[in-house]
Amino acid sequence: MPAARDAAATGRPPRRRAPERTRQEILDAALAEFGEKGYAGGRVDRIAARTRKTKRMIYYYFGGKERLYAAVLERLYGAMRDAEAALDLDSLPPAEALRRLVALTFDHHAAHPEFVRLVSVENIHGGRIVAASPVIRERNAAIIETLAALIARGERAGAFRPGLDALRLHMLISSFCFYRVANRHTLRAIFGRDAEAPATAAEERRLIIEAVLRYVAP
Repeated sequence: MPAARDAAATGRPPRRRAPERTRQEILDAALAEFGEKGYAGGRVDRIAARTRKTKRMIYYYFGGKERLYAAVLERLYGAMRDAEAALDLDSLPPAEALRRLVALTFDHHAAHPEFVRLVSVENIHGGRIVAASPVIRERNAAIIETLAALIARGERAGAFRPGLDALRLHMLISSFCFYRVANRHTLRAIFGRDAEAPATAAEERRLIIEAVLRYVAP
C-alpha cells in the first residue's frame, strides 16, 4: 500500500482524501458566494477564483451551477438535522427534550444567517431546487419523525396535550427563529430593535421556548 506508506512517512493524509477535501473547499466557496449573491447573482467563475480551482474542475465535481447550489442547500439542511440528532432527545424527559430542541433551533438560525438567506431565496424561486433534491426531503423527514415520537412520548407521560401535529409544531418552532434572522435588518430599521444584541437574543430565546412549552402543555 504505497499511498499509506507515503502518508505515514510524510505525515500527510492519504491521497484518496484529496478529492473530498477539494469538494469541501468548493462547497465552502459556493456557500460564501451564494450566501452573498443568491442563486441568480452567484457566479461559478467567482467561486473558482475563491478556491483557485478551474470552472472545469467545479463542473467535474458538481456538474454545473444548479447542482452546486443544490449541494450547498443539502449541506445547510444537513447541518441542522445533524445538530438535532446529536441532542439524543430520547434520553430526556419530554418537556426537557422539547426545550433543548427549541433552544438549538434558535441558536442554529442565529449562528447561520446564510442558511436563512438561502432558504428565503429558494422560496422566492418556488422551492424548485429543494423539490428536486431527494437528499433534502429525506434529511428533513427526520425532524418530523423525531417530533412525532417526542409528541407520542409526551402524551403518554401526560406532559403534552393530545392532538399535537408534528409538522405544525416544527413550523411553530422554526417560524420565530427564522423570522427574527430573516427580518433583522428591517426590524432594526423600523423598530430600532437589534435582534443580534446579546440581551435581545437572550430574551427572544426565552420567549420562543416558553411559547412552545405553553402550546404543548396539557
